[in-house]
Amino acid sequence: MTLKDISNGPSWIMWVVGILLAILSIVFISGRGANLIAGYNTASQDEKNKYDTKKICRVVGIGMALITIMVFIMALWETVLPASIAVVFIVLTVVDCIAVILLANTVCKK
Repeated sequence: MTLKDISNGPSWIMWVVGILLAILSIVFISGRGANLIAGYNTASQDEKNKYDTKKICRVVGIGMALITIMVFIMALWETVLPASIAVVFIVLTVVDCIAVILLANTVCKK
C-alpha cells in the first residue's frame, strides 16, 4: 500500500501547501515575519525585548523549511512511498516543533 492509496484528496493540494510553506520559510529565514509567530506577536514589548527577533525568525524558518522539504518529498513520490511514511512524517513534525520551541526559548534569548 502506497501513500497515494491512503490519501483522500487530490494530489495538487500537497503541492499548494508545500508552496505556501516554502514562501513562509523564505520570509522567516530572511529575518522577517516575526508578527506571524504565535506567542511572539501577542507578547508585551518587555517580553519581545528579551528575544533576538532575527534569530527567532531564522529558527522558526529553518524548522518550517524541514517540514516543507518533507511535504515536497511526499508529494513528489506519493506513488512510491509506503503508507507508513505518514506516521514518520507526523513523528518528525512533532520532533521538529519541539526542537523549534526549545531553541526559540534558549538560543534566541538576548
